[in-house]
Amino acid sequence: MGQPSSVRQRSGIGVVDKAVAILEATAIAPQTLAELVDSTDLPRATAHRLAVALEVHRLLARDGEGRFVLGPRLAEFAAALPDPLVAAAEPVLAWVRDECGESTQLYRRDGNERVCIAAAERATGLRTTVPVGSRLPLTAGSGAQVLCAWADPATLIDVFARSEFTPRVLAEVRRRGWAQSVGQREAGVASVSAPLLSHSGELIAAISVSGPIERLGRAPGPAFAPVLLRAARRITANLNL
Repeated sequence: MGQPSSVRQRSGIGVVDKAVAILEATAIAPQTLAELVDSTDLPRATAHRLAVALEVHRLLARDGEGRFVLGPRLAEFAAALPDPLVAAAEPVLAWVRDECGESTQLYRRDGNERVCIAAAERATGLRTTVPVGSRLPLTAGSGAQVLCAWADPATLIDVFARSEFTPRVLAEVRRRGWAQSVGQREAGVASVSAPLLSHSGELIAAISVSGPIERLGRAPGPAFAPVLLRAARRITANLNL
């Protein structure tokens, strides 16, 4: 099979180039030692020695059939990297908070839940607090409506069985370009959300503003949606998507 094209450009440090060749081959598919030799053009003894060394450092692991697979340490390295979406969104969320006078959040879908990946909280007075990392059901709230409105309906069968909204509501959310909810997820709390879309129209996240009903009112959308839509465009521009 030979080396993958992306590792044919060598660094001049032989052992590093060989280790990268092994990792790249394993990223394509689990590899027996014989398959590693064929994929990388390395001598059998060299491939075995390097693969075992990478396994010691948890950069490789073994599956149930004893084949080499990517190891858990690579995921740990990836998790330590800053999230470009959060970096692009944080100053914009602060701007929305200051413009609206309410707490703001950014949500990303994860299965049948939404995860708060960034937030800017109102500093004083009665406020709604959603800590970063909070996992909320995808069945209620304006943020959930947005994440569902731009999703494949086939992935929402379980959601619709328990949701506080219907496919008809989601169709209206998508037509209008934003969602609002009043006491839907939590009594006494209102929220407005808008989609964060790439230039190709792909949903990335939902940006939200939330607060007590007594301040946002029972029809908060028209007042807050324009700010959220501008914010979503600013984040997309920052990401250059």
